[in-house]
Amino acid sequence: MSTLVIIPARGGSKGVPRKNIRPIAGHPLLAWTIAAAKKSSLPRPVVSTEDAQIASIARLYGAEVLERPNALAEDNTTTRDVLVHAVSTRPIEITEVILLQATSPIRRPGLIDRVVEAFRADDWDSMATGSLQLQYPPHGVEHRRQDIKSVFINDGSVIALKSQNLRNNTLFGRRAGTLLTSREENVDIDEAFDFWLAEKVLEKALAEGWMSPPEEGP
Repeated sequence: MSTLVIIPARGGSKGVPRKNIRPIAGHPLLAWTIAAAKKSSLPRPVVSTEDAQIASIARLYGAEVLERPNALAEDNTTTRDVLVHAVSTRPIEITEVILLQATSPIRRPGLIDRVVEAFRADDWDSMATGSLQLQYPPHGVEHRRQDIKSVFINDGSVIALKSQNLRNNTLFGRRAGTLLTSREENVDIDEAFDFWLAEKVLEKALAEGWMSPPEEGP
């Protein structure tokens, strides 16, 4: 079994410009995900980017850098496209991919390993972290709260998948497992408010001791 731990981080961002390297709780956003990957039992994380400044920061915090073609860093580029490229560059055959989104910087200790263990234990095609969210009907439609159904929302923090999925033109495959995480971990940065919220949670996590700051170096 060969595992690729990949962190996509392109330079362009419309919601929060340059968000992947924007400082949050004292470190670039990207550094928090690199730190979480380094604390897991998995191989050294690889940051896929087309941006020289992002690459420099990734190396500073101990990640390997994979130069991504500009054509794979456009607004319409899919995550699957990025993963297919990353897998194709490896010198050995990759059997599983662990995708970590830099925009989900809050992970409790051991989360990545827990996801991978659950993914492997029952031979899922994929396993993703996330939360259950209530799906309310449109405004004006009368309803009872106890009748509202919930749906699993992937938060992008950790996604484990078989590389075979990519060859089948899918990310999740037929058997997509889920792992519920805490509300603090569900913060996914897409706009300025999310960035503010994530920083508050990180500050709380650091104060309570269930997260520690990223460290430079291997």
